[in-house]
Amino acid sequence: MSHFAHSPNQNLHAFAFSHLRAERSPLQQKPLVIWMTGISASGKSTIADALDIALQAQGRLTSIIDGDSVRGGLCRDLGFTDSDRDENIRRVAEVARLMLEAGLVVIVALISPSAASRHYARSIIGNEFFVEVHVDAPLETAEQRDPKGLYKKARAGLIKHFTGIDSAYDLPVFPEVHLDTQALSVEQSVETILDWVARRDDHP
Repeated sequence: MSHFAHSPNQNLHAFAFSHLRAERSPLQQKPLVIWMTGISASGKSTIADALDIALQAQGRLTSIIDGDSVRGGLCRDLGFTDSDRDENIRRVAEVARLMLEAGLVVIVALISPSAASRHYARSIIGNEFFVEVHVDAPLETAEQRDPKGLYKKARAGLIKHFTGIDSAYDLPVFPEVHLDTQALSVEQSVETILDWVARRDDHP
């Protein structure tokens, strides 16, 4: 995508720090970015919150980056055009990478609607540290849930560029984890992710 076709400042030269990312965690855990993608009201934030608690119970050091939270701070200057959404994802990916290098398990809950932007996020973070989790709910189900009333506003034309209504969502083709939130409870969804993480730890 042309939105990502930019070159870094040629006058910037990253310092080669001595410690590898895996050595920085006080728990010597394997760092990871768990990137949850899905339409609004699919269950991303709810599952992310429960997953965070479960990972901490295992003794892991974690952090959550939630879409609404970054929109209120780091990315509050961005709108919801395609280019602004891509920039939003780029910034989140860069922050997640810094947290990864500190040794954390980072949970990202972000609609991230385009396949290209998710691929770009993966390239920033590194394929070996990136797990894409598709939090999957049909549009009809998400509209029925609609806890914030956003779909109702979008249908009424009060919100523009709303994913699933007047802005497209590219379904993940080969996510590492697929969660059908019509069939799975929050607890079952968390267990599915934990099982994947355990297998990954056993077979790095």
